[in-house]
Amino acid sequence: MTPAAIALNDVTGTSNKGYEFKAVALMALGLGIVGFDRFIINPLFPIIQKDLGLNYQDLGMISAVLALTWGIASVFSGQIADRLGHKPVMVAATLIFSVLVATTGLAIGLLSLVAIRAVMGLAEGAFLPASIVTTVEASKPSRVGLNVGIQQMAMPLFGLGFGPILAVALLKLVPSWHWVFAIASIPGFIIAVLIAVGIRHDPPHSAADHTPERSIGFLHALGNRNVVFSVIGMSCFLTAGITMAAFTPNYLTDHLQLTLDQMGGVLAGQGTGSFVGMVVIPAISDKFGLKPVMLVALVIAFGGLLALINSGPEPATLFGLLFLTAFMITGTIAINVGPLTSASVPPAIAATATGLVVGIGEMVGGAIAPAVAGGMADSLGIAVIFKIAAVAIGVSILVVGFGIREPDRR
Repeated sequence: MTPAAIALNDVTGTSNKGYEFKAVALMALGLGIVGFDRFIINPLFPIIQKDLGLNYQDLGMISAVLALTWGIASVFSGQIADRLGHKPVMVAATLIFSVLVATTGLAIGLLSLVAIRAVMGLAEGAFLPASIVTTVEASKPSRVGLNVGIQQMAMPLFGLGFGPILAVALLKLVPSWHWVFAIASIPGFIIAVLIAVGIRHDPPHSAADHTPERSIGFLHALGNRNVVFSVIGMSCFLTAGITMAAFTPNYLTDHLQLTLDQMGGVLAGQGTGSFVGMVVIPAISDKFGLKPVMLVALVIAFGGLLALINSGPEPATLFGLLFLTAFMITGTIAINVGPLTSASVPPAIAATATGLVVGIGEMVGGAIAPAVAGGMADSLGIAVIFKIAAVAIGVSILVVGFGIREPDRR
């Protein structure tokens, strides 16, 4: 939060609390639509795969290209938002990715699907850093972890929770999977209008905040120890999370032979665990510290992944294990990209640092990892996905334990 924002909090208390509530709600809805548009394709993969003649590596490529362009956009849009203000970046990004999610339904083959999702990733990646810092700046310091968690939880809630259920339901109502994307695009246009009307357009920092001594952009951010290790950690967290999100539907239907309805119900556990964890884990960190909570969550997630590797086709058990694992992983992600990164750098480069953590993490864990995982699934079998996730979380425990330092969040 900037000094000006803190001073305004001190003077106007109640009215600023009202804006805090509105800003967090809009940022949560915005990120929820981002997650919904990004992940609604996953439960449709088994249908799309058969319709377009795709293999597991193709599915990994579709997820990977969006994550790659998402990461590239996050890296550069964070610095743009620091300089120009967050609101115009978010409104433009929301309008663009809403158009592109509708366009996804026009894909007729692998190349067109990859091209559309690549451009869509640029727009969605541009939204994320600006929205996170908007939440941080609007929040009272003692509620930063909670508010960032509330915002972040909307992404898995809409994308991994409601998304699979709605996708399966829509498939029964519309002529084909192509129509599902047209319907999914509508909420984004509404959210763009609400953000344009409801969020203040204040450049977050004055020109004086961007002197060479106080802000050197990427170099300044990458000179910070926590930012470097947060980037590495984010790469590990997303390797586990995105690989599971992309391939669990096929694991459930192809390997465990679950029906589409059973698959949608089990995947709801992943989405439910994700959104609950993204609120609860950061809120706990407000009380007990960022690093200790991250470590405990990662150890529990590692145990959950080991159990998933050995689990059978029992929907209730799978639901519970996916809930637990997603709860811990996504809660750690929310801490990493929110209070940990923002508290580790000067306010003038908060969005830049957040963009680096999100962007590089997406490129490595969200783009390269699913592409590699898809190839491994083709050669070793789809069951390898949970082993990949377990290795990634095991490495992340070492990264957080030996690399991260608890920041001063005052």
